Amino acid sequence: MEFRSWGKTPRLFRDIVITEKIDGTNSAVIFEDVSLMDVDLIPSDELIVRGPYLYQVGAQSKNRLIYPGKTTDHYGFAAWVKENREILFDTLGVGHHFGEWWGKGIQKRYGNLNYRVFSLFNTKKHRDTFLRTRFNDMDVMVESVPVLYEGEFSEEVIHEVAKELLKNGSVAAPCAPNVEGIVVYHTQSDQVYKFTFDNQDKGKWEYDGSVPTQD
Repeated sequence: MEFRSWGKTPRLFRDIVITEKIDGTNSAVIFEDVSLMDVDLIPSDELIVRGPYLYQVGAQSKNRLIYPGKTTDHYGFAAWVKENREILFDTLGVGHHFGEWWGKGIQKRYGNLNYRVFSLFNTKKHRDTFLRTRFNDMDVMVESVPVLYEGEFSEEVIHEVAKELLKNGSVAAPCAPNVEGIVVYHTQSDQVYKFTFDNQDKGKWEYDGSVPTQD
Protein backbone atom coordinates (compact mmCIF):
# COMPACT_ATOMS: atom_id res chain seq x y z
CA MET A 1 0.00 0.00 0.00
CA GLU A 2 1.31 3.44 -0.84
CA PHE A 3 0.44 6.95 0.27
CA ARG A 4 -0.78 9.32 -2.45
CA SER A 5 -1.06 12.99 -1.67
CA TRP A 6 -4.11 14.89 -2.86
CA GLY A 7 -1.88 17.83 -3.65
CA LYS A 8 -2.57 21.53 -3.31
CA THR A 9 -5.94 22.92 -4.35
CA PRO A 10 -5.58 26.21 -6.25
CA ARG A 11 -7.58 29.18 -4.96
CA LEU A 12 -10.26 30.41 -7.34
CA PHE A 13 -10.03 34.13 -6.58
CA ARG A 14 -6.56 34.69 -7.93
CA ASP A 15 -5.42 36.56 -11.03
CA ILE A 16 -6.68 35.68 -14.48
CA VAL A 17 -5.70 36.85 -17.93
CA ILE A 18 -8.46 37.16 -20.54
CA THR A 19 -7.44 37.14 -24.19
CA GLU A 20 -9.35 37.06 -27.45
CA LYS A 21 -9.93 33.59 -28.89
CA ILE A 22 -8.77 33.80 -32.48
CA ASP A 23 -10.26 31.71 -35.26
CA GLY A 24 -7.33 29.98 -36.88
CA THR A 25 -5.38 26.78 -36.32
CA ASN A 26 -3.36 25.83 -33.25
CA SER A 27 0.34 25.62 -34.07
CA ALA A 28 3.79 25.76 -32.47
CA VAL A 29 7.31 26.75 -33.45
CA ILE A 30 9.92 24.38 -31.98
CA PHE A 31 13.59 25.09 -31.26
CA GLU A 32 15.54 22.32 -29.51
CA ASP A 33 19.16 21.88 -28.43
CA VAL A 34 21.07 19.44 -30.60
CA SER A 35 23.88 17.14 -29.53
CA LEU A 36 26.98 17.14 -31.74
CA MET A 37 26.49 13.39 -32.06
CA ASP A 38 23.17 13.99 -33.85
CA VAL A 39 24.27 16.68 -36.30
CA ASP A 40 24.89 14.30 -39.19
CA LEU A 41 21.32 12.99 -38.89
CA ILE A 42 19.69 16.43 -39.28
CA PRO A 43 19.36 18.25 -42.62
CA SER A 44 21.43 21.43 -42.68
CA ASP A 45 18.37 23.58 -43.42
CA GLU A 46 16.86 22.45 -40.10
CA LEU A 47 19.89 23.59 -38.09
CA ILE A 48 20.66 26.92 -36.48
CA VAL A 49 24.19 27.73 -35.34
CA ARG A 50 24.89 30.22 -32.58
CA GLY A 51 28.55 30.18 -31.62
CA PRO A 52 29.40 26.68 -30.36
CA TYR A 53 25.71 25.79 -29.93
CA LEU A 54 23.43 24.02 -32.36
CA TYR A 55 19.63 24.02 -32.46
CA GLN A 56 17.07 22.18 -34.57
CA VAL A 57 13.97 23.93 -35.88
CA GLY A 58 10.58 22.27 -36.25
CA ALA A 59 6.86 22.97 -36.40
CA GLN A 60 3.66 21.28 -35.33
CA SER A 61 -0.07 21.57 -35.77
CA LYS A 62 -2.50 20.72 -32.98
CA ASN A 63 -2.14 16.98 -33.54
CA ARG A 64 1.18 16.25 -35.22
CA LEU A 65 4.61 17.39 -36.32
CA ILE A 66 4.44 19.04 -39.73
CA TYR A 67 6.96 19.63 -42.52
CA PRO A 68 7.11 21.77 -45.68
CA GLY A 69 5.30 20.04 -48.50
CA LYS A 70 1.88 19.77 -50.10
CA THR A 71 0.80 16.76 -48.04
CA THR A 72 2.91 17.25 -44.91
CA ASP A 73 2.33 20.91 -44.04
CA HIS A 74 -0.66 22.70 -42.49
CA TYR A 75 -1.66 25.96 -44.19
CA GLY A 76 2.02 26.58 -44.97
CA PHE A 77 3.02 26.97 -41.33
CA ALA A 78 6.04 24.64 -41.43
CA ALA A 79 7.32 26.23 -44.64
CA TRP A 80 7.03 29.70 -43.09
CA VAL A 81 8.89 28.56 -39.96
CA LYS A 82 11.68 26.99 -41.98
CA GLU A 83 12.04 30.01 -44.27
CA ASN A 84 12.19 32.43 -41.32
CA ARG A 85 13.93 30.17 -38.80
CA GLU A 86 16.88 32.46 -38.08
CA ILE A 87 14.88 35.54 -37.12
CA LEU A 88 12.25 33.44 -35.34
CA PHE A 89 14.94 31.83 -33.21
CA ASP A 90 16.49 35.18 -32.34
CA THR A 91 13.05 36.49 -31.38
CA LEU A 92 11.55 33.48 -29.57
CA GLY A 93 14.50 31.44 -28.30
CA VAL A 94 14.64 27.77 -27.33
CA GLY A 95 11.42 25.92 -26.58
CA HIS A 96 7.94 25.13 -27.88
CA HIS A 97 6.18 28.37 -28.75
CA PHE A 98 2.42 27.82 -29.04
CA GLY A 99 0.05 30.14 -30.83
CA GLU A 100 -2.73 30.57 -33.38
CA TRP A 101 -1.88 30.61 -37.10
CA TRP A 102 -4.55 32.67 -38.84
CA GLY A 103 -5.32 35.12 -41.59
CA LYS A 104 -5.35 34.95 -45.38
CA GLY A 105 -6.50 31.59 -46.71
CA ILE A 106 -6.87 29.96 -43.29
CA GLN A 107 -10.32 30.94 -42.04
CA LYS A 108 -13.13 33.15 -43.37
CA ARG A 109 -14.23 34.77 -40.11
CA TYR A 110 -12.23 37.99 -40.53
CA GLY A 111 -13.04 38.87 -44.11
CA ASN A 112 -10.58 39.31 -46.94
CA LEU A 113 -7.34 39.76 -45.03
CA ASN A 114 -4.20 40.05 -47.16
CA TYR A 115 -1.80 38.95 -44.41
CA ARG A 116 -1.26 36.20 -41.84
CA VAL A 117 -0.43 36.26 -38.15
CA PHE A 118 1.12 33.87 -35.66
CA SER A 119 -0.44 34.99 -32.36
CA LEU A 120 1.51 33.66 -29.38
CA PHE A 121 -0.48 32.37 -26.39
CA ASN A 122 2.12 33.11 -23.68
CA THR A 123 1.28 36.77 -23.02
CA LYS A 124 3.55 36.96 -19.97
CA LYS A 125 6.60 36.12 -22.05
CA HIS A 126 5.59 37.70 -25.36
CA ARG A 127 3.57 40.78 -24.43
CA ASP A 128 6.06 43.04 -26.23
CA THR A 129 6.99 40.64 -29.02
CA PHE A 130 6.36 41.92 -32.53
CA LEU A 131 7.97 40.70 -35.72
CA ARG A 132 7.10 41.26 -39.36
CA THR A 133 8.21 38.59 -41.84
CA ARG A 134 7.44 37.73 -45.44
CA PHE A 135 6.10 34.50 -46.89
CA ASN A 136 4.62 33.76 -50.34
CA ASP A 137 4.52 37.49 -51.17
CA MET A 138 2.52 38.48 -48.10
CA ASP A 139 3.26 39.91 -44.67
CA VAL A 140 3.25 37.53 -41.72
CA MET A 141 3.28 39.08 -38.26
CA VAL A 142 4.34 37.47 -34.99
CA GLU A 143 2.77 38.96 -31.88
CA SER A 144 0.93 38.13 -28.66
CA VAL A 145 -2.78 37.34 -28.59
CA PRO A 146 -4.68 40.50 -27.52
CA VAL A 147 -5.01 40.85 -23.74
CA LEU A 148 -8.49 42.09 -22.78
CA TYR A 149 -8.21 41.95 -18.97
CA GLU A 150 -5.74 41.13 -16.20
CA GLY A 151 -6.77 40.96 -12.57
CA GLU A 152 -8.61 38.94 -9.94
CA PHE A 153 -11.02 36.25 -11.06
CA SER A 154 -14.57 37.53 -11.44
CA GLU A 155 -17.44 35.96 -13.35
CA GLU A 156 -18.94 39.43 -13.76
CA VAL A 157 -15.74 40.72 -15.34
CA ILE A 158 -15.62 37.76 -17.72
CA HIS A 159 -19.14 38.54 -18.94
CA GLU A 160 -18.38 42.26 -19.25
CA VAL A 161 -15.28 41.56 -21.32
CA ALA A 162 -17.30 39.21 -23.52
CA LYS A 163 -20.00 41.84 -24.05
CA GLU A 164 -17.46 44.50 -24.97
CA LEU A 165 -15.79 42.19 -27.46
CA LEU A 166 -19.13 41.40 -29.10
CA LYS A 167 -20.06 45.07 -29.16
CA ASN A 168 -16.79 46.48 -30.52
CA GLY A 169 -15.56 43.60 -32.66
CA SER A 170 -12.22 41.82 -32.84
CA VAL A 171 -9.06 43.33 -31.41
CA ALA A 172 -6.79 40.92 -33.28
CA ALA A 173 -8.40 41.81 -36.63
CA PRO A 174 -9.54 45.37 -35.79
CA CYS A 175 -13.31 45.80 -35.80
CA ALA A 176 -14.08 42.49 -37.50
CA PRO A 177 -17.58 41.80 -36.14
CA ASN A 178 -17.71 38.00 -36.16
CA VAL A 179 -15.57 37.32 -33.07
CA GLU A 180 -15.14 33.74 -31.88
CA GLY A 181 -14.85 34.13 -28.12
CA ILE A 182 -12.43 34.61 -25.25
CA VAL A 183 -9.80 32.55 -23.45
CA VAL A 184 -9.37 32.75 -19.67
CA TYR A 185 -6.03 31.77 -18.16
CA HIS A 186 -6.11 31.14 -14.40
CA THR A 187 -2.62 31.94 -13.14
CA GLN A 188 -2.57 29.88 -9.92
CA SER A 189 -3.96 26.68 -11.42
CA ASP A 190 -2.02 27.28 -14.66
CA GLN A 191 -5.12 26.24 -16.58
CA VAL A 192 -6.72 27.70 -19.71
CA TYR A 193 -10.48 27.86 -20.31
CA LYS A 194 -12.31 28.91 -23.47
CA PHE A 195 -15.61 30.76 -23.68
CA THR A 196 -17.05 30.81 -27.20
CA PHE A 197 -19.94 32.74 -28.71
CA ASP A 198 -21.41 29.79 -30.60
CA ASN A 199 -24.04 28.78 -28.02
CA GLN A 200 -21.79 26.02 -26.72
CA ASP A 201 -21.13 28.09 -23.59
CA LYS A 202 -24.19 29.51 -21.84
CA GLY A 203 -24.07 32.43 -19.44
CA LYS A 204 -26.57 35.09 -18.43
CA TRP A 205 -27.56 35.39 -22.06
CA GLU A 206 -27.18 33.43 -25.27
CA TYR A 207 -24.00 34.32 -27.14
CA ASP A 208 -25.48 34.31 -30.61
CA GLY A 209 -23.25 36.95 -32.15
CA SER A 210 -25.53 39.85 -31.24
CA VAL A 211 -24.85 42.42 -28.55
CA PRO A 212 -26.45 41.31 -25.25
CA THR A 213 -29.04 43.71 -23.85
CA GLN A 214 -29.53 42.13 -20.44
CA ASP A 215 -27.64 43.87 -17.60
